[in-house]
Amino acid sequence: MKIFQTDEIRNLALIGAAKSGKTTLAENMLFEGKMINRKGLVDDKNTVSDYRPIELERQISVQTSLLHSIFEGKKINILDTPGFSDFSGDIRAAVSVADTAICLINGQSGVEATTENAWRHAEFTGIPVMFFVSQLDHHNANFDETIRQLKDYFGEKVTLLQFPYQTGEGFNSVIDLISMKLLKFGNNGGAPEMSDIPESELDKAEELRSLLIENAAEGDEALMEKYFENDTLTNDEIRQGIRLGMISRSIFPVMCGASKHGIGVHRLMEFVVETCPSPDMMPGKNTSSGKIFGSMSTDPVGLFVFKLANEQHLGEIALIRSYGGEISEGQDLINPRSGNRERISQLFAVNGKNREKIEKLIAGDIAITIKLKDVRTNDSLMDAKAADAGFEPIIFPDPVFETAIKAVSSTDDEKLGSILQDMHRNDSTIVAGYSRELRQLILKCQGEYQMNTIKWYLDNVHKLPAEFYSPKIPYRETITKRARADYRHRKQSGGSGQFGEVHLMIQPYVEGYKDPTDFPVRGKEEHKLSWGGVLIFNNCIVGGSIDARFMPAILKGIMERLEEGPLTGSYARDIVVYVYDGKMHPVDSNEISFKLAGRNAFSIAFKNAGPKIMEPIYDVAVRMPEDMMGACMTDLQGRRAVIMGMDADGKYQIIRAKVPLAEMDRYSTSLSAITSGRGTFTMSFAEYAQVPGDVQTKLLKEYEEQQKEED
Repeated sequence: MKIFQTDEIRNLALIGAAKSGKTTLAENMLFEGKMINRKGLVDDKNTVSDYRPIELERQISVQTSLLHSIFEGKKINILDTPGFSDFSGDIRAAVSVADTAICLINGQSGVEATTENAWRHAEFTGIPVMFFVSQLDHHNANFDETIRQLKDYFGEKVTLLQFPYQTGEGFNSVIDLISMKLLKFGNNGGAPEMSDIPESELDKAEELRSLLIENAAEGDEALMEKYFENDTLTNDEIRQGIRLGMISRSIFPVMCGASKHGIGVHRLMEFVVETCPSPDMMPGKNTSSGKIFGSMSTDPVGLFVFKLANEQHLGEIALIRSYGGEISEGQDLINPRSGNRERISQLFAVNGKNREKIEKLIAGDIAITIKLKDVRTNDSLMDAKAADAGFEPIIFPDPVFETAIKAVSSTDDEKLGSILQDMHRNDSTIVAGYSRELRQLILKCQGEYQMNTIKWYLDNVHKLPAEFYSPKIPYRETITKRARADYRHRKQSGGSGQFGEVHLMIQPYVEGYKDPTDFPVRGKEEHKLSWGGVLIFNNCIVGGSIDARFMPAILKGIMERLEEGPLTGSYARDIVVYVYDGKMHPVDSNEISFKLAGRNAFSIAFKNAGPKIMEPIYDVAVRMPEDMMGACMTDLQGRRAVIMGMDADGKYQIIRAKVPLAEMDRYSTSLSAITSGRGTFTMSFAEYAQVPGDVQTKLLKEYEEQQKEED
């Protein structure tokens, strides 16, 4: 394969809503570049991009596919991303390494919820964005309404480069505002026939071209001066202004067509190679130490691993973007994270599952490599001279969906954990870990659809059936008043027995608490609990009723009870303990006796000290279209939320509330249903607060029944 120089490379991320036509556009771009001889269809399950079994079954993309096409002597790398918000990790990775995002808009549906999601990821990374309004060959396509929505959602920077000449069945022509020609496309794509703009559309075209020239001129002071002098710009100057405006995100061009029939695709690819920025035109990539790589061949070698994947017959592959230098097979690089040396054994340009070996990777290009020893997503591979720090990492979105998971067969528990860790390597938004407190394996991801995708892989690839269920809530237990208790542990089983008796008092720990005056405190220990709160342990023994060597055993017994609270088995916290009396036996007393005596005395006192259950409360911010605020407010109030305030965010409203974690189970699914997918939310831990009386009664009853079942 030819080695393309940096200025001959264009890196695109295809983003947009599910079913907006990303995969179909990618297929046509490969066809236009003669990378394939026949176009596949999503419905026929034969596209280059969607080749994985799950994608063929569901007829949607679930992972980003790397493709490339060659057009007019330029290499166009294409990252075809999933449309569903549940796969936001792949979208974020793609827009972090591409140089232009083409946002697909379904001309029938307009701006959809997942369009907004894709836009937010592009906006977060600062990548240039252009729109391609597709599917204009459908009878209910409405281009004008789609443009109105684009400007309504994304502002007046949205700028038409084209508009359709009649939409619906039979659509085959667009009016191009740069060339000021009518472009008529054949039913199978290819270069269009060019003719004069019909008289009926000329006034509209001239008005829109004037707006285009004005917006393009704003991208550069020199162009603005020329515009003021001549009241117009040449076509080359228009393209230059558009390019600069895209880089500064002061212009978002709009083109149109019908990808399925190749209408508009040839012209789109012309625009990509003529106007979209090459890698060396974009702002440089920073390392964590502040060095900047400008995707120049004169820079040191610097590769960035933006995605890992497992491919049949290849094993684990690493998708890499070069930000500097030239890399050849057999070259050794340093991973700054680990300090380890990695050898680049092979490099491939790929189209889906098809791969072509390449001899060299030039700065700015994207490819895959295999057989790396120890790399992770976000790792860098650097020339030894520049290996002091890696590139700044991709910041992936936080999980918004949480579930507990366990293997149907307990013998598969370890295997399940290993599989989930491998999934995390391939998708950083999948996070799994065992909660010692909840005694559950907790899986966090981007939504219920992604969870179902994980289940599909477990069932169909790994053949490991698993159960998904709501995670337990990390309640806390504490007390509200003082209480005393004593407990005698006695056991005789021949020979030495067991004997220990403990008398203690407990009271709530609060700032400025007072010790009782009816017995002296001879020793005080403060223990910060790993789950929050404190335990104050006081030795108040006088007269030697309990030997000092048994006090650590009593403390150990109490700590064990704190780890499994007397009410629901949850962690207990914020308690002051006074051990003031007891008895021991000269022969039978030992540490285990006093540990058990202390544990049981504490349990009795706890239940008599006005015990209460505390639940975690989270600060929740819900963002939704303003016309859906009432429904979201009602739903939150049904979840015992306390509304703290509301803010405006353009056409959106943000509700800020404090909500018990117990009420947030599968909230992402509910919010999506209420807002037709347009709502988003964030949540962060705020505090622990006492549960209402009816909730506490319910929890106590559930725990009691659970204990009976276990017995």
